Amino acid sequence: MTDTSDKPTILLVDDEEDIREVLRMSLTDMGYEVVLAKDGQEALRRFDETRPAIVMTDIKMPVVDGIEVLKRIKRIDPETEVIMITGHGDMKLAIESLKNEATDFITKPIHIDALEISLKRARDRILVRQQLKDYTAGLEALVREKIELQDHLSSLGLMLGSISHGIKGLLTGLDGGIYLVEAGFRHQDLDQVREGWAAVKQVIERIRRMIADILFYAKKRELRWERIDALAFAEEVAAGFEPKAEAHGIVFERRFDPAGATLNIDPGYIHSALANILENAIDACLRDESKSEHRIVFGLQADGDDVVFSVHDNGIGMNAETREKLFTLFFTSKGRKGTGLGLFVANQIVDQHGGTINVDSAPGRGSRFVVRIPRADGPAAGAGG
Repeated sequence: MTDTSDKPTILLVDDEEDIREVLRMSLTDMGYEVVLAKDGQEALRRFDETRPAIVMTDIKMPVVDGIEVLKRIKRIDPETEVIMITGHGDMKLAIESLKNEATDFITKPIHIDALEISLKRARDRILVRQQLKDYTAGLEALVREKIELQDHLSSLGLMLGSISHGIKGLLTGLDGGIYLVEAGFRHQDLDQVREGWAAVKQVIERIRRMIADILFYAKKRELRWERIDALAFAEEVAAGFEPKAEAHGIVFERRFDPAGATLNIDPGYIHSALANILENAIDACLRDESKSEHRIVFGLQADGDDVVFSVHDNGIGMNAETREKLFTLFFTSKGRKGTGLGLFVANQIVDQHGGTINVDSAPGRGSRFVVRIPRADGPAAGAGG
């Protein structure tokens, strides 16, 4: 299996002993373990024995040249990063090597700075690939968990269709992000790599939220009541969403009553409920193309025996039919991007706390969600902690 540690093993191939020795010393000083080969035949044999993550090979060698070494290694393990060493004036061969999926090429005489840049590029590719594998494994785990829940949710046959639909949309987004990352590496376009990686991270965040919603619905637990400071809690929720909104060009405004209200809730569950509502607000703004500026106002105020959270956006808005079905299990107006779980789960959480969610919305006018939660509820009420 390919070595993916921070400083992986390097197979160094060159038919000139002096160059091999100089490069071996430089690579060893950088912290790499180096395996040497004096020609292409020995290189292929040593590759089979050690399976290094990175190979550095001279292009011009007798019997089996560097291009052939590259092709054979890529057939054995396409994920191996291969850096080609070429002499001055061998640009045609260097370009041919890139067409055969070489990671990079460096020219003789080799400068340490150029060597370090090429190796960093190879390590970055290894790291991104490993992270993508980890996230893919997470998706597979999600699918397995969905199958395990099937018996429990058999009376709600829409569950499988909804989650599968959501996963399909997420996988499509993930494929798009991966394509941009790989294309960026091929063309050495860091801006394209960053764009692709940002898309991957956005999909991962959606996957996390989907998993949390599925687990709440499938494994509802008793609330873990805590007495908390409402203002500090609201600030914590806002801190998680303000950067995301602003990254999409959406103004995020806080309107918090500074009065020292306390609240008896399960913080993790209420945080999840508000997160689903705020996520819905961001989606509503992104889907609205009729306005030049979008805004989300996140509010908090004390009202008698209740604490009231509000989320007001000027996004696409909802018609009467959508409002009526908003908290219905599996209902979504987002097409492939929605699972129909988020707002259903949010409503269940608030109801479990003895609270309510009211919605005011109209097409083109945006939406306002008002979450009203009793200050003192649950077994810890009045306990002061």
